[in-house]
Amino acid sequence: MAGTFITFEGIDGSGKSTQLRLLTNFLSSQGCEVLVTREPGGTSVGLRLRAALLDAQEQVDPLAELLVFAADRAQHVRRVLRPALAAGQIVLSDRYADATRAYQGAGRGFSAKLISEIIQLATEGLTPDLTLLFDLPIIESAVRTRRRLEAKPQGDRLDLEDAEFHNRVREAYLGMAEREPDRFRIITTNGPVEETHERVKEIVVPFLEARGQIVSRKPAAVGSRQTQPL
Repeated sequence: MAGTFITFEGIDGSGKSTQLRLLTNFLSSQGCEVLVTREPGGTSVGLRLRAALLDAQEQVDPLAELLVFAADRAQHVRRVLRPALAAGQIVLSDRYADATRAYQGAGRGFSAKLISEIIQLATEGLTPDLTLLFDLPIIESAVRTRRRLEAKPQGDRLDLEDAEFHNRVREAYLGMAEREPDRFRIITTNGPVEETHERVKEIVVPFLEARGQIVSRKPAAVGSRQTQPL
């Protein structure tokens, strides 16, 4: 049985990483074998690329940024995603190719044609089965990001972009969801974390049941595991 590829997308501060963690814990309790990964940084090569890309002290040219994200994705697809899916696992990824369309396409201003070509080259056409888009107003996103920066002052380069940049990113994500309603599910995240988690389960559990990868109320058996650097 082929695996299932679910991606978590959204602007900075949208809560997607928290929801990914909560869903992982829930699926593990249902006996699912879950592989958790992220972009950038889903492999040992990606971890080094991530450090350079997101370092707030680095001056990274936009084209270099685009190409390094693509290099990270190519390694990720070949060394992590395809093997896990071929093994029948449920793969949960914190960001994937849609982030490039939003951040480097809309955010940085690269053409849709160039973005599509680079994504196709890096992914060889691998697309998610389901994408959860976590959405909230830019003002609330800025408040959450500021709190995060207070706890971790160095932040990253994307955290430091202005509101207009993040607004372009958000609009790009919403546009993608509108164009691909069969793949995307929009989840608003301006409420309590547990309410959002319940909404995530309402979407994901039936989706996995339909694919034969989860049985409701199944006792815990196999736990999740984190991506191992390659």
